[in-house]
Amino acid sequence: MPLRMQLGAITLDCPDPLALAAFYEQVTGLEPHPESNADFAGLNREDGPLLGFQRVDDHRRPTWPEPDVPQQLHICFNVQDDLAEVEARLLELGAGKPDHQPHDGDRARVFTDPAGHPFCVVRR
Repeated sequence: MPLRMQLGAITLDCPDPLALAAFYEQVTGLEPHPESNADFAGLNREDGPLLGFQRVDDHRRPTWPEPDVPQQLHICFNVQDDLAEVEARLLELGAGKPDHQPHDGDRARVFTDPAGHPFCVVRR
């Protein structure tokens, strides 16, 4: 019988928690956690897990798809909007777009957040 655990939080290592939280706040619309600070920042809403960002002074930016520094984490976001519009907005907010795109560009695209963590946007 499986345990019935509920996901409470996902935390990403990064050099600047408040900056990365601000990026993901714009991307997701999640609310800043009131106790966020320079060492740990969070975003959440009542019905979902906390998305956290913790300061790591010697954080090494992932080099995905190159294996030198592993991706560390991979998040996928579902969107209803046109991927070209989503891409333009993400790039405007500070996301990067790797040359390597392993998915069909009409269905999904890979981006990197300002700390280098890759994430996918999938049209559903």
